[in-house]
Parts: sequence; structure tokens; C-alpha cells
Amino acid sequence: MSDPAASVPDPHSAEPIRVVAVFVRDLAGRILTVRKRGTDAFMQPGGKPEPGESPEQTGIRELAEELGAELADLRLLGEWTAAAANEAGRLVQAVVFSARLVRMSGVQAEIEELHWYDPAAPDIPAERLAPLLRDVVLPWVGPPPPVTVVGIGADGHLAPGAAEAVADAEVLLGGRRHLSLVPERPDQVRRPWPSPLAEALPSLLAEVAERRVVVLASGDPLLSGIGTTLASLVGNRLRLLPTVSSVALARARTGWSAEETEVVTVVGRDLDVLRRQLAPGRRLLVLSSDEHTPAAIAQLVREEGHGGTEVVVLGDLGSAAESRVAARAAEEAFWAEARLPRLNVVALEVVGPAGNSWSTGLRDELFEHDGQLTKRDVRAGALSRLEPAPGLLLWDVGAGAGSVGIEWMRAHPTCRTIAVEADAERGARIDRNAARLGVPGLEVVVGRAPDALGPLPTPDAIFVGGGATAAGLIDRCAHRLRPGGRLVVHGVTVETEAELLASYRRLGGELTRISVERAEPLGTFTGFTPARAVTQWAWTKPVPEPTTDGSVDR
Repeated sequence: MSDPAASVPDPHSAEPIRVVAVFVRDLAGRILTVRKRGTDAFMQPGGKPEPGESPEQTGIRELAEELGAELADLRLLGEWTAAAANEAGRLVQAVVFSARLVRMSGVQAEIEELHWYDPAAPDIPAERLAPLLRDVVLPWVGPPPPVTVVGIGADGHLAPGAAEAVADAEVLLGGRRHLSLVPERPDQVRRPWPSPLAEALPSLLAEVAERRVVVLASGDPLLSGIGTTLASLVGNRLRLLPTVSSVALARARTGWSAEETEVVTVVGRDLDVLRRQLAPGRRLLVLSSDEHTPAAIAQLVREEGHGGTEVVVLGDLGSAAESRVAARAAEEAFWAEARLPRLNVVALEVVGPAGNSWSTGLRDELFEHDGQLTKRDVRAGALSRLEPAPGLLLWDVGAGAGSVGIEWMRAHPTCRTIAVEADAERGARIDRNAARLGVPGLEVVVGRAPDALGPLPTPDAIFVGGGATAAGLIDRCAHRLRPGGRLVVHGVTVETEAELLASYRRLGGELTRISVERAEPLGTFTGFTPARAVTQWAWTKPVPEPTTDGSVDR
């Protein structure tokens, strides 16, 4: 590639400003830029060398001073001249390095703003980029190469075009089993997945970010596979070449259509997620972790009262070693002795009694509790106002037995709950209730509100079932709630009721008193016995109105 020419001022003007700049690109292909205090242009971090410094030393020192950054793999990109961004009529003569960012604490010294600039989706006008970056460096380096994820069958089968991508890769990543299915090439680097994968993956990808990388994955990489994780890291750089998935093969072997089948993954997840799915007549395909998972599934199905269900283990789908093993969940001796393949999908057509309802207001006896439980009729009223929806986060504050947060998560597999409970024993009880009712992903924070709320992520809804009289709690919840989010608070004491009345008068919303009476024996007759009345305040946080210039009026 020829050295790009930059648009520069009159070369007979003042002596060029000598600088060192560092080009840092993240896994998604965005460029690290900074803006100095009192200026308008975004540029690569860097600065002027001090006496006796090498260019490499200057780059390392400047990024440490400006951003608290630590660098690795410093490499020379080039030496170029361009118009100075912040000094009219001057030139900069820059030594530019590329580097990998190990860590960074944030802006300091003369830097006022840090911005990750995405050339593929620019969110800064081109005229606000420094000429050195805009006119020289970006055209020189070009876009980062894609990260290609190739689906591979259990027998090594590759999708159309995938074999060419694998052969052309400079770096091949994958599990040891996947790598063993592909012929070796002497000029190709092969790296098996590190362990633990989630912690080490970003660093591994950063090391090979500027090379042609191909990742091997089972079948459809976006089906409970590495593709989903990579998409969150590399964004639009991801290129996918899937092949037939294990789920598609399992449907073909069972004859079950996609419309009548639910896919549940327990790969890297708590097996208790399956409990929510068990109901008579349901057809489930369970993506298994290993050869021990089918026996554990059979035990769980027995525990839920569905022992008559046939558990079908489909092993090594799509390979010459494909197998099918089946037995009733109730056959404990069989599952204790079964020798099964490590790669398997479990098919269940559930038989047995009904009882796993997804409605709000589950029976109170389903929850282990010490009396601190939002009862089913009142709970149903709270959830109707909290309005669970896919992907939303609930804070269940003063959670007690965790019943509201649990039912929030049962509304949809992507609903999330953080239960805040001051009592550690109750916190452990919430964990047990959540697992038994099929939502083991519920997060419990043992701590006293409002202090325990500080580090939590912004919620879409908040339920306060206890402790509403704690100083500042309601105001803290209202402040932290996202615009458009819903806050529901319950109280049974006069003191809490006064707090709720004050909040209602100050903020509006809906104030309701809920009284429930149940029929109970009264001598030889039957009479209604009232439960303690619950005062409920429900409030939706207003969404700020946009102003005439498009900004938000807060």
C-alpha cells in the first residue's frame, strides 16, 4: 500500500509540531479518540515527546497520563504529516503506533472527553475529526477484518463457503474437538478456547484482532453457542456461516415441528430452568451440557410428578456414531447405569398432572416463607401494575420470600429480578424458592435498602414489599427508576400508609386499599375472616418531553 497523501497547509509555514499518536481499536472496530479541554476536534491520544524519549516511550507515557491506560503490542504504523487540528496554519509531524489496550481508568490531565468512534456508523461529523486521523490514518489502516464463525457438524461437515473461509484463516479458534475435525495447515495459528472462557475471551480476541480469524462452532453458532457471545463483543464485524443445528436434526429424528416444540438450553445454566417448562403434552428439546445431563433431567422430571415421561437421548446427531436411547423418567435404575454420549440433545413429551401455571398469583403454599410473604391475591394485583414484559429488570426491595420477583421472572424467560433483602436467612430462602419454581437466575442481594441499591443497574420496575418507611427509600427508588418505569409499594401499617399518602399527593399515581376476606369455619357455620388490609401505591415515572431543538427537557 502506498503512503497516503494528507491535505496540509503551506509547507513553508512554521516548523511542524512533532507528536506521537497511538491508534487503538476495540473488538467492535471502534477507534479510541479524545478531545482536549477547550478544543472541538477528536483525535488519537498521544502528545509531544520529552527530551531523551523514544517515540515508543512517548506513546506509552502520554496514554498513561491522559487516560490511565496500559498498552501492549505497540507497533509502528507510519510517520506522516497532516494539518494540525487545534493550531490553524500549522502542521503536525506524527509518529503513529498501533497498540492493544490492556486497561484504562478514564480521562485525566488535559483531556476533557473520550469517545469510541465507529467509522462504520459515524456519530461524529467528519469535520470534527483531526485531519491526521480522518485523512491519513483511517484510510491507511482500513476496516478491521471480520470475525467469521463457521458452523461445523459432528462429523466435520462444513456449510457452503465455510471450507474456503477455514482454509483462508490466519487464526483458527474453537474447542479442541472442533479443531481436530479440520485438517491442519502449516501457516495457520490454532488456538483452543481458554478456560474460563468468558473471562479470557476478550483478551484472546484482542490479540488477534487485526488478523483473519475463523471460529469453529457446533451447528448453528447462534443457538446456545459461541456466536451470541461473539456478537456482543465484536458487533458488526461478525460473519456467520451456520450449518444444520442439533435442534433441526433432533426435530427431524422425532418428527416434531418447530411450532409445537420448545427449545430449552441447560448448557452452562442451572438445570432448574427446566421446571418452569414442564406441563402435560409439552414437547421439549433440551440442549444438554454433557453425558450426565440426561440422568439429572430424568430425576428433575420425576420430582415434578412427571415420572411417566419418556426421556429420549439423541446422541452425536449428524455423525456416523449417531445414537438413540430412551426410558421413562421413573426408571431410576436405568438412569443410574446408563452410559451416554457426551454430545446429546434430550427430547421430552411431558405426561403427568397439570399444575405448573404461568399465571400471576401462584398458590401461597408453593413458597417457603416465615410469614413475610406477599399473599397471592395482593401479589396478583401488584404484578398487574408492575407489568412484566420480555427483557425488563425488576428490583424486589424488602423481598421477604421473593414471591413477586419470582413471578416477574416466570412471566418470560428474559425477565430479570434483583431481590434486595436485609436478612441473610431470607435471602437463602429466596434462592431456594426461585430454583424450585424454575427461575434460578434470580439474583439476591443481601443488604439494607436504600444503601444496598447504590450499585445496582437501572431498573424498569420496582416493587417495595417491606421497609417503605426507611428514610429516603421511596425517593431513591423514584430517582433510580428509568423514565416510563413503574413503582409499586405496599404497606400494612399506619406509618407506611402515611408515607404512601404523602407520595401520592406529591407525585400522583394510583392509591388503592386492598381487602381480602376468606371463608373459614365459624362454629358449625361458615363466615368470612378478613386479612390485614394492604395499601398499595402505584406510580409510573414520567418520560421527559423533547424540546423544540430535539433535546430532552428534564
